[in-house]
Amino acid sequence: MTTNMADVVLHIDETLPPEQLETLEEHLHKMGGVVSASNRDDKPHLILVTYDPGKVQSHDLLVKVESEGIHAQLIGL
Repeated sequence: MTTNMADVVLHIDETLPPEQLETLEEHLHKMGGVVSASNRDDKPHLILVTYDPGKVQSHDLLVKVESEGIHAQLIGL
């Protein structure tokens, strides 16, 4: 059985403190179908999300971020 994975980058408009970024990553990771959600310290406005598009859509990731009061855009890879 083959599982297709996709990557998308979320660009965060606000400058979030490291603790809030970590919390956001955790919340994204807990979504069904998300394999990983992480950012690099030198690029705090970008979060790379790897997910199974058969279980979750990229738009759902954006909706989750926005539901936490954060402004963001999707950047495809």
